[in-house]
Amino acid sequence: MDFAFGPQDQAFRREARAWLEERLAGTPACRDWERELGRGGWIGLGWNEDGYGNRRADLTQQVVWAEEYARSKAPARSGHIGENLLAPTLIAHGTPEQKRRFLPPIAQGRELWCQGYSEPGAGSDLAGIRTSAVQEAGVGPSGAFRVTGQKIWTSLAHEADWCFVLARTEPGSARHHGLSFLLLPMDQPGRVEVRPIRQLTGTSEFNEVFFDGAVARAEHVVGGAGNGWRVAMSLLGFERGVSTLAQQIGFAEELGRVLRTAVETGAAADPVVRDRLVRLWAELRTMRWNALRTLGSSGSPGDAAAPSVAKLLWGGWHRRLGELAMQVRGAGAAVGPADWSAALSYELDAAQHLFLFSRADTIYGGSDEIQRTIIAERTLGLPKEPRG
Repeated sequence: MDFAFGPQDQAFRREARAWLEERLAGTPACRDWERELGRGGWIGLGWNEDGYGNRRADLTQQVVWAEEYARSKAPARSGHIGENLLAPTLIAHGTPEQKRRFLPPIAQGRELWCQGYSEPGAGSDLAGIRTSAVQEAGVGPSGAFRVTGQKIWTSLAHEADWCFVLARTEPGSARHHGLSFLLLPMDQPGRVEVRPIRQLTGTSEFNEVFFDGAVARAEHVVGGAGNGWRVAMSLLGFERGVSTLAQQIGFAEELGRVLRTAVETGAAADPVVRDRLVRLWAELRTMRWNALRTLGSSGSPGDAAAPSVAKLLWGGWHRRLGELAMQVRGAGAAVGPADWSAALSYELDAAQHLFLFSRADTIYGGSDEIQRTIIAERTLGLPKEPRG
């Protein structure tokens, strides 16, 4: 596929850039910003579905929007999970009624979502989840599921209106059997509790969520009861699409800061440091071309492993960048704010945050070990790992 940007793409870029420059004059709140994006038709560019208020954009235009959004330093998206994860999943597996109910509010920026996958005993090994959902009659026109269990590392749970939850709906089932993909409203006092996970700095970036008989209507089961594993795996494939290109623009900015710091501190005079900087630059370029190639090769035999390959590439790259960010600053990189001992919470500086957060890049979203297993079993056809 030719990924060169043509005249129409460049016109689309000018429109996107002008719109972002005009709307970003202030500092919009997250919900206000999502609604603003919805009014502009910028949510759901890649859905390829009409009637929801979103623009239709081809693949290169989606790349253009992702690049312009990242370059404009627009606010981090609180609607990302609904737009880029749930919506494509509903388009692929949802009923017409589910699409009509949930896609317009996402496209308009009116409803925010969070993801109920990981549990304390089921992170990368998602098939080990224990959250259960028992179907009962008499709740709503077609019955409902009562959801009980705990999810963890749930981003945006404190802001979300809805959560898509992977739960075990067949008693006695094991592993990836007997799971269902449920859409569950978060506003259920006494049945849904969100607890921020406090970090050593005193700040909270994630949450744990407790369900105590929370109600999910039967008509809000996506893909049918018992088919949750297939739907969940489909969603994870959508997670690593065009948005990875915008992620790489952020990576390039971080690499530029590390390079400037290396020059300022004199660390760039070290040939080993220079070699690491050059390697990181070359690897980032390679990741970009690999992402473009993958987006243009739909239907090829390696499709099943492509998301895993991408995750391995950027996860390891970002962790190495974080390590180098600390190295080029020297001993001062380990020093916190001067008054940190008296503060209930404090913010890390950019390099410290990069180092600490990137340690998790090879774990969340499926650890490196899980990604290598997927590649080995699904693409290379190697024997499956024994499981107890």
